[in-house]
Amino acid sequence: MKKFKLLLLSIVAFGFITSCEDAYKIVQDGELNDDVAVQSVDDMQAYLNGVYTHISTGSEIAFTAIFTDECGTGAGSGGQNFDTHRFQLTAANGYAEGMWYGHYEAINRANRLLRAAAIIVPAPEEEAAYNSIVAQARAIRAFCHFELLSYFSTDMKDDNALGVILMDRVPGTLEDLPRSTNGEVYALINSDLDFAAANLADDLTYKFMTKNLVNAIRARMNLYRGNYALAQQYAQDVIDNSGLSLAPATPVAAPAPTNPNYSIVVASNPLTAGSPTAAWNTAFYGAATTNPYRKMFADLNQGEIIFALDRPATGGWENIAGNFSTNTTNVSGSPFFEVGRNLFNAFRAVPGDVRRYANVDNTSKINQNYDTDPNYISSDILIIDKYPGKGSQPLRNDLKVYRLSEMYMILAECYARSGNLNGATASTAWAVKKIRDARNFLGAQPLPVYADATEALKDVLLERRKEFSFEGHRYVDLRRLGVELNVSIDRNATDDEVAGLPTTLSNTDYRFTMPIPTAEINANGVIQQNPGYSNSN
Repeated sequence: MKKFKLLLLSIVAFGFITSCEDAYKIVQDGELNDDVAVQSVDDMQAYLNGVYTHISTGSEIAFTAIFTDECGTGAGSGGQNFDTHRFQLTAANGYAEGMWYGHYEAINRANRLLRAAAIIVPAPEEEAAYNSIVAQARAIRAFCHFELLSYFSTDMKDDNALGVILMDRVPGTLEDLPRSTNGEVYALINSDLDFAAANLADDLTYKFMTKNLVNAIRARMNLYRGNYALAQQYAQDVIDNSGLSLAPATPVAAPAPTNPNYSIVVASNPLTAGSPTAAWNTAFYGAATTNPYRKMFADLNQGEIIFALDRPATGGWENIAGNFSTNTTNVSGSPFFEVGRNLFNAFRAVPGDVRRYANVDNTSKINQNYDTDPNYISSDILIIDKYPGKGSQPLRNDLKVYRLSEMYMILAECYARSGNLNGATASTAWAVKKIRDARNFLGAQPLPVYADATEALKDVLLERRKEFSFEGHRYVDLRRLGVELNVSIDRNATDDEVAGLPTTLSNTDYRFTMPIPTAEINANGVIQQNPGYSNSN
């Protein structure tokens, strides 16, 4: 796609436009300008539907998985994104561009809707709908600004640190905008979220901006900022008032696997000792799966999802699993990235952990001697199956952006910060056990006991690694907690097809902040690059 400056992303699309070209073309062929097309509340709703189609966290999910320790190179790899996987992060990185331009495109569309709405006078019977549409547009703007801060801010906890471009209006096509401070961007986000909380309709579903989502964003944002009391307050509000429950690991078809060391597939025999039966595989992995946790990721029910980006089976939508596999999410689908070996080992360390099965396809080839086998690339194939596909699209699923389990993980971290480490209620141990109980089909798990806050936070980070794998959390978790906990990227030596390559980065490395894209640097005379990156690549 051609590289144009940020301010030329002033698209005036009306409805559902998904071509690459509309990321830079000011007016599409045969298209109406927003001040002409949006003249009523019905027009506002139609335009808003189009805004939703341009929100994506796909770049965050793919970059995080490939850059950190969630992925190893796959048996079907042709070298795709090896630069990112091998820590070669520059201002020309496609994922950085995808995040930056994708979110600013959505912000720009939301701002155009808000500008058009400002001159519309709704009838009395339309006021609630009008206010909810405006609230959704402002919530989208807040959501996208926060996503940008999470990756491009130099220090999310410092209000005076360099943030991102603050876009609270439709800019002029020749206008250069600088980066604002975190504090300035957070102020806009909070203002937008406050308005949204007061005006969003109560009947919106989880694929739209809702009041529960507003509080979930507030919880995550305050956690990242280090405002732990507020993060705990908002996370608890979501838990208490969303009406959601953690998706359980049961029921699963009997007999369920109990041996943590069993191989899903060893050579051509899937029914080795300790492995699930063919009936269990069908009941768990099939289109008619009986497992609630699997159903949630297969888009067969809402489960515990607070907010998901809808990706219908038909139409020209992104295929999120296409970042990892060529055709399908099974061993014959020519995978170019697979589950990282240390992540897989973390899954299988606990018998009955449903996340192992939901993340790793049952056609995977598991070599117990992977660490000594020189042919590990072809003998140890761990297929990523977080996104098993839907309908006629085997690589496509909704993007799960906020789930209830994150609210419990936020509570766990906040309790650790306040010294409430242990105990059967209102503690880090309680919140971690809550997740582990829900995720295990063999029954309740032990209540952890922590010696100190560092031990507790490391356990929270481990649980987050397993719980949110391939959902776009790991990179931000490492960049905000790595130095404090003395942890970083944790790859196995077999996660690359070339032996001896680096398996980690220093947790102080500049690459734990994303680069401002080269196209933006070249076109915007007042933009500032993040430390460590060259402006020329």
